[in-house]
Order: sequence, then C-alpha cells, then structure tokens
Amino acid sequence: MSEVSRPIAHAASLYAATAGALPERAPLQGAVAADVCVVGAGYTGLSTALHLAEAGFRVVVLEAARVGWGASGRNGGQIVHSYSRDIDVIEQRHGVALANALGGMAFEGGAIIRERVARYGIDCDLKNGLLFAALTSKQLRALEAHKSLWEKHGHRQLELLDERATRAAVNTKRYQGALLDHSGGHFHPLKLAMGEAAAFESLGGTIYEQSKVTAIERGQTATVRTARGHVTARFVVVAGNAYLGHLEPRLTTKSMPCGTQIIATEPLGERWKDVIPSDFCVEDCNFLLDYFRLSADRRLLFGGGVVYGARDLADITGSLMPKLLRVFPQLAGVRINYAWTGNFLLTLSRLPEVGRLDGNIFYSQGCSGHGVTFTHLIGRLMGELIQGQAERFSLFEQLPHLPFPGGRLLRVPMAALGAWYYGLRDRLGV
Repeated sequence: MSEVSRPIAHAASLYAATAGALPERAPLQGAVAADVCVVGAGYTGLSTALHLAEAGFRVVVLEAARVGWGASGRNGGQIVHSYSRDIDVIEQRHGVALANALGGMAFEGGAIIRERVARYGIDCDLKNGLLFAALTSKQLRALEAHKSLWEKHGHRQLELLDERATRAAVNTKRYQGALLDHSGGHFHPLKLAMGEAAAFESLGGTIYEQSKVTAIERGQTATVRTARGHVTARFVVVAGNAYLGHLEPRLTTKSMPCGTQIIATEPLGERWKDVIPSDFCVEDCNFLLDYFRLSADRRLLFGGGVVYGARDLADITGSLMPKLLRVFPQLAGVRINYAWTGNFLLTLSRLPEVGRLDGNIFYSQGCSGHGVTFTHLIGRLMGELIQGQAERFSLFEQLPHLPFPGGRLLRVPMAALGAWYYGLRDRLGV
C-alpha cells in the first residue's frame, strides 16, 4: 500500500478525544499557485499563514498528517513566556543589544494567542495563571532573580508566593515557594490549532492534509512538491519542526527530535479542589521538569521526562505515575485514562533556529520545549518579513546554529549524558 493511501490519524490523546469535530481536509491534487506556501500545519505554520492571510496574501498550507497533529496538538497546553534559555543567558552569550531586542519580544507570543482567541472566538478552554514552583531554597532564590529579570524587560504581572501561599494554590508539600505569572495560563492545544486553522480558512486560505512535501525546488518562483501535486509560490515557509524528516538536511543536522510524555487521569470530580484549588497550571524548576494542570473536565494532566532521539516509551504511565504521586500522594489509586507522547525539537543552544534556506525560502524550528508562545511570535515575524519588514526576523537570525558534539551519530547519547548529570543535580538539590 502506498504512503499516500494510508491517512495519518491524530494520536490517541485526551485532546483528540475532546476536541470536538476534527474536519478532514483533502490532500493536494494537481497544480496550485499561491503567494506563499507554508509547509506544516502546526502553530508555526498556522500563525504564519493567518498573519499573511490577514494581510491579503494567497496562502496554501501543506500538512503531512492532520492540522495540529504534532507537538501543537499534543503539548502540555501552557502559556509560558520567553525562550528555553532566558534573556540573561542571551545577554551573556550574545551581548546586551541583542538581549534587549529579544527581551522586548519575549512576552509577545502569549499576547498573540489571547488576541487570536478573542478576535476569532476560539473556544480552547483558556484559563489564566501559571506557577513556577521551587523545590529548594536555591530554586526559590532563582525565581526572585527571574522576577527581576522579566520586570526589567517590561513584564510586571508577576507575584512571588511563599510556601503557605503556594500550598494554597497547589496542594502539595513538595514546594518551598513559587512565582505566579498572572499573564501565563493554560488551554486545550488541539482546539487552539483547529480554531486558528478555521480562522485562516475563513479568510480564504487553503490547507491540504495528508500532503507530505517531498521536495522544494528553488527559484524566483519556488515549487513545493507532494506525491500527488505541487504548489508554485513566491515564498515558502518551512515549519515542520520535529516532524520535518529529511526534507531539508541543512535543518536536521543541527537539531534533535526529543519525546515528552503526558498522562491524564479520570475526571476528579470535586477532588480537583484538593489538588490544584487555584486551577493554575504548574511547572517545577528542575532541569528535567514536571508540568501539570487541570483539564476543562477536571482531570489532572501530568507531563514530564525527555526521551532523546524521540523514541516512544513502552510504558508511559509507568514512567510518569511515580512522579505524579510524589507531588500528589492524595491521588493514590486514581485511574489513568489517557497516555501519549509527542516530539519537540531540541537545539544545542536551547534557542530557536530561524533563517533562510534561500532568498525566498524561510524557516523556524527548535523551540526546545518553549514552542507554544514562540511559534506564535515567529509567525507574526514571518508575516512582517514577507511584507518587506525584516528587522525583527533578522534579530533571531543572529542566533547561531550549533552542531551537537559528535555529530548526528553521538548527539543522542551525549544529550542523554548531559540530562543524566543535570537530573542528578536536581535530585541532590544542588
């Protein structure tokens, strides 16, 4: 059976089960012309496509599977600002000027999400409030510095919580304090992707699903080919991220797909008030962090762990359940109804890789676990670039794309060794 005759379905996640109608879009057939062809219907591709459609461009999106099929429809559903390496690290590595410029955009992605939800009436269970939770006094001091750093760059919706206030927000003895970001929050990620896709289509845009791109031919007018057709376009945006495959080797040699896992409990009923009475989402401050929140139907979603090289775990529940019970021992015996995994793309610098493959072919990838907000920001910047305003996009182009030590052969064991070291530091509290 050929590849194009086997439609790819959504992962068996809580999100796919509760997203409502998931319209199937036809695959590309024959020749289509557009101003812009976007490769990938995740957040990067959808954000780019929507910004351009709002500006009057004819945009076609090609998706190898389904809208939101990858990380965009499987992630933890948390609005976390800034980048996987924060503004102070950017300043240390790349200077004050670039850090200030990127710092000025570090909180824009979350605002774009809220703007999209409001403008297009996207029902994605959006709720306010994110807690960064400290397990040690060292982590608590780091959160104080974190608050000062973000306030320096204009973000002032932050509140430090002591141990008692933290316990009132999330009912566990595990944390010594927390930083509450009132402008953070959580949502249903697949509903957001579907809502953005519908908004794009309402403006005349077209999405073809089950349309894996097999080649991108360069030229003043580029040609993007699939098994059954092709799109000619003045501009191409490559937004495949961890699921790009080998389409563009220049993009895959300096990044690494990694898997992360999530489980969802049975509905907790009134017990939710004994777990996260604030209904905030939470992530701890460990290098190998745990993250969790309540769904709209009051299940606990609990995620964590990294599998370098994006292998699927044989027992996701067995891996995550001990971590869940360390945080919430009161949930002993709770049933797990869903368990799934998804890939994100890791870079050595932990900063996104943004640039041009050619004069009219652009890309963004490698959010390294901070993709929800950055993908929405870079979509806006892609739109600005294609409209002739390259200044903000070019700032991210300055970030270097570093090769993993040992090349592609050793990147997985080397990264796993580094993670083991930092995981040990987490466990020792140093």
